Amino acid sequence: MSMQQMIRDELKVAMKAKDSDRVGAVRILIGEFQRQPEKDLSDDQVIGIIKKLIKSEKELLAAAGSEESSGYLDVLESYLPKPADENEIRQWIKDNVDFSEYNNKMQAMRPIMTHFGTSADGNVVKKILLEM
Repeated sequence: MSMQQMIRDELKVAMKAKDSDRVGAVRILIGEFQRQPEKDLSDDQVIGIIKKLIKSEKELLAAAGSEESSGYLDVLESYLPKPADENEIRQWIKDNVDFSEYNNKMQAMRPIMTHFGTSADGNVVKKILLEM
């Protein structure tokens, strides 16, 4: 089942459970899905939309000078895949990347990000490469 379909099914469950935070967040998310030119979105596209909404909400909170958020951010973040931790990234680099193939360490960023996809933050990978 695609993430898009899973989120649509989640709306029904949240409505039955009368979870207003989840219902509101899922409705906004489904609205974003409907704005896309394609109707069937890949999981990567869905994750991109979720990340965009999270970033937007955090910027709004920062502009308002508020640290508190309703359950909206929590609901959106619950749909994101678990991020890879630094130790996992370091181990994969150590096992799979031969730095002699590259002119500098930062050129190894592409295969690392290709492997981890959306589960690795580019800034964390960059920091690890600079430390190596």
